[in-house]
This record gives sequence, structure tokens and C-alpha cells, in this order.
Amino acid sequence: MVQAAARAGCEVTLVLKAPVRTGRLVDPLRALPGVTVLSPHAEGRVAGEGGMQPRQAAAVLVAIDAERPFDLVVVRGRRLAGKLSAGPLAGRLWTYLTDVPQSAGEFTGSAKGELRRIADASRVLLCQTEELRGFLESAVPATAGKSVLFPPVVVLPEGMTGRTGGAPEGRALKLVYTGKFAPRWNTYEMTGLPGLLARRGVDAELHMIGDKIHDDPADPGYSGRMRAALESGQGVVWHGGHPRAEAMRLTAACDVGLSWRHPEMDASLELSTKVLECGTLGVPVVLNRTPMHERLFGADYPLFAATESDVVDALTLIGKNPETYALAVERCRDAAAGYTLEAAAGRLRASLEQAFPEPSEAVLAAARAAAVHEAAREAAREAVHEAVPETASTPPSAAGTAPGGEGTLGTLVHEGTPPRPAGAGTGERRLRVGVAGHDLKFFTRLLDYLRSRPDMEVRVDHWAALKVHDPERSQALVDWADVVICEWCGPNALWYAAHKRPGQRLVVRLHRFELYAAWPRHLDIDAVDQVICVSPHYADLTRDMTGWPAEKVVVVPNWVDDLQLDRPKLAGAEHHLGMIGIAPSRKRLDLALDALEELRREDPRFTLFVKSKLPWEYWWIWEREDERAHYQQVFRRIRRSPLLAGGVVFDSYGRDVAAWLRRIGFVLSTSDDESFHLAPAEGMASGAVPALLGWPGADTIYDTRWIHRDPSAMAASIAATVREGRWEAERELARRQVRGAYALEEVCRQWTDLLAGAPVPALP
Repeated sequence: MVQAAARAGCEVTLVLKAPVRTGRLVDPLRALPGVTVLSPHAEGRVAGEGGMQPRQAAAVLVAIDAERPFDLVVVRGRRLAGKLSAGPLAGRLWTYLTDVPQSAGEFTGSAKGELRRIADASRVLLCQTEELRGFLESAVPATAGKSVLFPPVVVLPEGMTGRTGGAPEGRALKLVYTGKFAPRWNTYEMTGLPGLLARRGVDAELHMIGDKIHDDPADPGYSGRMRAALESGQGVVWHGGHPRAEAMRLTAACDVGLSWRHPEMDASLELSTKVLECGTLGVPVVLNRTPMHERLFGADYPLFAATESDVVDALTLIGKNPETYALAVERCRDAAAGYTLEAAAGRLRASLEQAFPEPSEAVLAAARAAAVHEAAREAAREAVHEAVPETASTPPSAAGTAPGGEGTLGTLVHEGTPPRPAGAGTGERRLRVGVAGHDLKFFTRLLDYLRSRPDMEVRVDHWAALKVHDPERSQALVDWADVVICEWCGPNALWYAAHKRPGQRLVVRLHRFELYAAWPRHLDIDAVDQVICVSPHYADLTRDMTGWPAEKVVVVPNWVDDLQLDRPKLAGAEHHLGMIGIAPSRKRLDLALDALEELRREDPRFTLFVKSKLPWEYWWIWEREDERAHYQQVFRRIRRSPLLAGGVVFDSYGRDVAAWLRRIGFVLSTSDDESFHLAPAEGMASGAVPALLGWPGADTIYDTRWIHRDPSAMAASIAATVREGRWEAERELARRQVRGAYALEEVCRQWTDLLAGAPVPALP
């Protein structure tokens, strides 16, 4: 992590947990440019000889940060992150999660609560594997959208190129294990392998590297047996502990690595760095067959093993078959290729660019102009105050402002931009952006982005309900903000249009819901600078239905978090259709079932996965007789249709959409009407192919190649795409299209320009 962060352009301070007893790990880091290593024990911050406990470590980190604030703080370990989650480092934590429960049964209420608090306090959650990230997002919804893949990093020592040559000929087969010696790592059982192989006619020796022998409370005699086997086992060469570079040189001199573990560890969601190091060195590895390992090495990898007998069989095979050995070497090298230091630095760099966007001169210019306007307003107030006798001044309660005209800002409790550490700001006044609305679920990710900008300060007026708010709180935002964004064109937009200050900019984002309500008709459009619609079709409808000036109605599309959604597909995804959201009835699940029946008539592997709340979970839908009748008919059809039997899977509603989409090869949109419909775009970003029916305006958002005239044509296109082997090419095209039009970075750029006052192209 230190090496990758330094290479990504960070100044890195490493705080050591324990006293330094050997420099073989720390000394190479001290030598890196831009890296500072702090030892709290040596500096007198911590007394004693043992490693710091989480509470003590948290106090030390907070103290060090107070002396020189950091932009981000990477912590590894759940207990330490939990201690830091309520302190001054919250909001700057990049938490590397490894020690988490890895099965649903282990996830107690307290574990979920702790991880939720850690997720809320973390800017980023670093996950070692895709499997761990998906599991976390489904178990702890707060982790969704924050989880970033940061797999193990393999760094070859300088000058080392790895093993060359094929299988050994005319000498003993050299096996190697590097790491700790513990029961579940099968290290004691490994020491018996040379003897077992000798009975098969394979001459072998086992090289063991490491000096940490586990004390097992359940087996007090384990450490003694393990040490005896290391010291005197048949064909066992124990090298003891070595610096990492020397351990890798010893490994490179061997033929086969061992990472065969107890079956209890097959469910682990972590990936062994030692396995990847062996692969980089050209040393194939014997390891357990798990879904993760199959994805990395291929289901036909020849060195998968579950039992001691399997291990002996695999080693006997490669000891006598050079072709099998060469295949294993190639698979291991290919698997390790994506785990280089350069790849890790690239991943970190991408996350850093997203978390710390560069300031915009246009935004700073807008902030300077707002400051000038504010100073002029303040001067005018002072002049009025001097001219009017004090007894005649308006009481603050009557004007809705405190003395000095600054409203109730002094006592306002707001959801604002978290304090930015030293070095992260611009040194100038930031643009003050207010966001007001009752439901910000479609604005959350954009809100996170605005808060991350060094040139903007953000405060939120979160209305309790559509028509319920605190007028004093709202007035305080009016008095403070340079620009106000109203999410939804509802009562919030009407209130801010009536109360905005002269020179203050007001932006209103309008959705389908409000367009057919009465609020737009009552909005003072002269007080609004721009109305944002998410699609050209709805912008056109807005202009036609309201008569508002065309130049005020602009399009900024919905965003797609393409980096979060871009994850490897699971096996069989090309036969899996997906729908996200099936309520209300205009989502037309029945038309998706029409397409599914046609597909399953020819190929029963096609399956429809539905991720949605069920209609009876929405009271405002289920109280309507026509809605209930629609769904009763749909679910009766699913139960009774022979073609649909076993072909429809309902998955629970949740924020883990990115993980869910890994199994989906086609995302359907069969609605009667949509303003944008984000699901196909999210599917495209995940590497799925969109399949839409031609609802009004669909062709202004999506390429017509993805739009079909009816369910039958949709089914025919999907079947042909899979049958003719075009699925890979089609999904790559879809991914390129969505990145070019709706990627989060591009949409955030458009919002930045808009808030800075840059002109947005109006409708023709």
C-alpha cells in the first residue's frame, strides 16, 4: 500500500503498530522518496514493548493528524476503523477491510452495526477481492458506492525476473511454502509430502520459509510437532525467517508453490498474496478449488487439490508430465499479471482523482463574483442601518434574519461540506452551493461529488416531507448560498423562487413526477435561472406543457457510476436477463415475461432476474384496484406457465446493484413511459447489453440498435446475439456508448459548468 500510494503521487506517512525488532520489512520503505516512517514507540508516544491496541492506536493517529492534518488516512483492521469512526478522522478514512465476517451466519447485529458506522465514516472502502466487495455490499448496504477494489500487490525485488525453464529433469522436484505455520494452513501436513511422493517414485524436497509458528489453544501440542517436522522431517529444508526479497529469491529457485489449505478456508473472500507472488515468479501453485480460484486460473487448472491425496496426485502428474507443468506455469503467470505495483498505483490514482477533483477556474471566478456582490449587499445594509434610527429597525423575528442580515446562520445545524484538511483547499473563497429537497436519493452521488470539490462549499436543507420544512432553516440557506439547487420541482422550488435574494442563482431539477402535477404551473419561472431535465424528450414536454422560455429548459442527463459498475461477469451471464424495478404496472413486467417465454421455448437456460421491491410494499400502488389486478394476473401467470416455471428469480431490493449486475447479460426496459430509465444505462456500464421497447423518448437517450418494436423482436435479437457469439462484442459496444454519454465524470463536469454559470446548450 505504501509503495502504491507513493507511486500514485501521494506523500505517505506510515505509522507503525509495534516496535521495530528487525528492519527487513521497514528499511526498504524508509528508503522510498516521499515516504516517512513513524514509530510511536521509539518516539515516546507509546510505552511498553507490545503492539498498540486499537484504542491506543486510534489516539496516536488522531494526535499525529492534529500536528499535521492528512488528506486521507488509510487504516487496516475493523477494530481500529471502528474506534476512528466517531472521531475527527471520520470522512477522511480509506478503510482496508479484511477481517470481516465472511458468511451470512457470522453477521450478527453488532457486526453489521459496526461495519455500517465504519462505512458511514469512510470516504472509501478498499476491498481485496470482487467476492468480498459483493458480499459486503449485500450484507451492509452503506458500503455500496464506496467500495473500491484494491487487490494484493506483487512487487518483485529489484533485478529479479523470476524462474526460467520448464519442469525439473534429473533432480528432485522442489516444493516451497512461505508464510506462517498454522493448523488451517496445512503446514504440518505439507511436511509429509516428500515421503508420500517418494512412494510414487517422485523424488522431492520441501523448502519452508518463515519463523512464525502458531500456538493453537485447541491443540497445545501443535507448535512442538510443527517445529520438530521443520527441523527433522524427511526431505524438509527449513530456511527460517528472511526479508521479503530473499524469501522471493528462495521461492524462485523452486519448482512448485504450496497454498493448499483446510476446507474451512474455501469460503474465504481473500486472495493469497503468496499465490500471486509465485505466479509472478513463474512458480505454479497447488491450491484449493474455489469459485475465486477458478475465475483466476480457469476451471481446468491442473493443480487444484482438496485432500492430501489430491496434492500427491497433482505433484506426481507434473513431476512426470512437462506439458502439464508448462500449462500450470502459464496460468499462474497470467493470473498474477493484473496485480503489479503499476496496476495498484493506477487504481489508487483513479480513486484519488475522483475523491480530490481539481479546482475549476470558472467556479472560483463565480465565487469571487458572488463575494463582490455579497460585499456590496453588506455595504448597502450598513448604509441603511446608519440612516435609520436603531429604535425603528425591524425586529429580527419579523424579518426572518438575525442582526446584521445574516439570517439564522449562526445557529443553523446543517448537512454541510466536511472540513477539508490543510493542503486540500484553494486558498480562495469557495462557491457556496445550497441543495434543498425532501428526497435526495437521485442526487446523493452528485452531492458527494459537489462536497468533494475544493472550490465549493455545500449545505443541505433537507425537507422533512414534500410540503414540510423549517422556514428558518430554509431562510438561512437563502442568506448564505450563492446558488441554490432544488431537487424536484415541488413546494421547495416554489418557496425558494419566492424567497431568493437578488443576484442569487436558482436551479431546479424537474422529474416526470412533478411535470404532471400542479407545482410547475405555480412556479415563478422569472426567479429561476435554469430548469434541468434528464432527457431531451422530457425537456421538450416541459417546454410544451409549461410555456417556459426554451433557453431556461436545459438537459443534463442522469449519471452512471461507470467505475463502480464495471465488474467482471459471472459464468452464464449471457443467458441471464435483468429488470431493476417492476412497480408500478407501467414498468410492464408482463411484456418482459412475453420475451422470456419466447426465449425459453428454444433455450431453457434463459432466466429473468428481477431486483425490486414487490408492488404490495408500496402502499400508494397496492391501494389501487387496477394495480392489484395487474400484478395478481402477472404472478398467477408465473406460477402456471410451463415455460416460466423456474425461469423467474426475484431478488431483494437494495443498493448492491453493481454486485447483482455481475450475473446479468441483458438488462430489459419494457415500460410504457420513462423520463430516462437508468437501469439499461447501469447495465451497459456493467458490461450487459440493453434491450428496450420503444417508449416515448427512448431513442433520444439510447442507440436505436438496442430498441425493439415488441417483445417478440426483443427475444429474437437476444437469442441471435447469444447464438451467433456476438454477446461479447455487443456488450463492449454498449459499455463504450454509456461511458461516452453518461459516465459520472462527464455528468459531474456538466454540473460543475452549470453551477459556475457557464451556458448550457438550450433546446433547438
